[in-house]
Amino acid sequence: MKDGDAAPAVDVRGLCMRYGAQDVLNGVDLRVERGEILALLGPNGAGKTTTIEILEGFRRRTEGHVRVLGVDPETGGERWRARLGIVLQYWRDHRRWRVRELLDHIGRYYRAYGTPDRPRPYPADELLARVGLTGQASKVVGDLSGGQRRRLDVAIGLVGNPELLFLDEPTVGFDPEARHDFHQLVRDISAKNDTSIVLTTHDLAEAETLAHTIAILIDGRIAARGTPRELSARYSESVNVSYRRRGDDHRVAVPEYAAVDYVRRLLDGDPGISELEVRRSSFEEAYLSMVRSLGSARRVLDDAVRPR
Repeated sequence: MKDGDAAPAVDVRGLCMRYGAQDVLNGVDLRVERGEILALLGPNGAGKTTTIEILEGFRRRTEGHVRVLGVDPETGGERWRARLGIVLQYWRDHRRWRVRELLDHIGRYYRAYGTPDRPRPYPADELLARVGLTGQASKVVGDLSGGQRRRLDVAIGLVGNPELLFLDEPTVGFDPEARHDFHQLVRDISAKNDTSIVLTTHDLAEAETLAHTIAILIDGRIAARGTPRELSARYSESVNVSYRRRGDDHRVAVPEYAAVDYVRRLLDGDPGISELEVRRSSFEEAYLSMVRSLGSARRVLDDAVRPR
């Protein structure tokens, strides 16, 4: 992620979305810097899809300030759209095309929008190599496996060498090796191309691995934001203490405030303790704790201010 005075890739303030009497988004503030990877997480129904669709220009907001690459998505034209890459969660079918021909065809759209500092599109063969589909370049799309189709979907999102890339559950159907390779590709694109990336995923390990910043959306509001390490430290309810005692392995979850006393008593009471390790809860454990606590707090607040 590069610092500087350039305008952010995404600048959202006070975003609201209302369907009838129901508030789906209620005052969302979100900022994504150039070259930053942001993971937008939250339980189902929190408003993630609505937020992303507004940023992509597919849905009109009720109110709020929204700028994506310096442009209001509601008025963005073809040149603005050519600066975006979008990988949807569900497959867009192109069954009769051959893989390389499809990428070449889509690439024609972007060719008019390239600049010397950011040429468009990506050469098809280079892109196929980066997503691991070189051996399928001449295959008909309808003959690809589910995982290969998903890789092609990612390639379609990248073909325009985007300045801002939206990834919605990008590694669904990937095997572990393909997922590892894709994660490296995303990091390379962010670092080398200065591409900003907004990622939505239910794979918390993926979010922790890829994201510079994580924003948690709960009940239509950004309830927490920070690095994975910061959020883990802020919302961990316990630490994990593991040790070995006379040949047996033990692992105990201890409230964080009591961890020092617990370890002191453990060592004072038994000189046979070895391989002692104290570790904060994982990001997944912290996230689940966070969602429970923030969701409960929000419901209490809403009940308190709801007209009676």
